[in-house]
Amino acid sequence: MPYRSNDDLPPRVRHHLPAHAQDIYREAFNHAWTAYRDEPRHEEIAHRVAWAAVKRRYHKVGQDWAPIDGARMPAP
Repeated sequence: MPYRSNDDLPPRVRHHLPAHAQDIYREAFNHAWTAYRDEPRHEEIAHRVAWAAVKRRYHKVGQDWAPIDGARMPAP
């Protein structure tokens, strides 16, 4: 099921990713959910696509997620 807002994301995503990374996850998941809807494992695929999208802009530093140097971030 697509996510309407970041509040609907799984706890693992909501509690560990910064707000902008949550936006990336939600948008990528929702797009993949639709794009792969005919695949038998489309929910798993959508989660994998969403994590891959986050990892293009963020990386894990210890227990926290931080922007990758040079990645375009939203204005404060």
